[in-house]
Amino acid sequence: QVQLVESGGGLVQPGGSLRLSCAASGKIGSIEAMGWYRQAPGKQRELVATIPSTGSTNYADSVKGRFTISRDNTKNTVYLQMNYLKPEDTAVYYCDADIVSPATLGRTNCWGQGTQVPVSS
Repeated sequence: QVQLVESGGGLVQPGGSLRLSCAASGKIGSIEAMGWYRQAPGKQRELVATIPSTGSTNYADSVKGRFTISRDNTKNTVYLQMNYLKPEDTAVYYCDADIVSPATLGRTNCWGQGTQVPVSS
């Protein structure tokens, strides 16, 4: 069983910064792509950023230049540094990861439980 646990969410003022973390634990052989998604009230879940095990990162146009995704493979953790936050960034933020089983080498996509990020003055 694999778990993804997000942390770092909370109320922030417009223009402020926040750093989200998501740690994977359990039976993990390796982790391929990791990513952050968000879901605002009344809207569908949308991609924020992704980072492969090696290679280039990918960002939604709405967050380019403001958000940075990174990962620490020694800690099985992905981060999302969010700067210059706007009210429209208000959402529940979810992390996901493609986990490779150490036993079967099969890949499973796993999701965290989400963390709230309200941006308001």
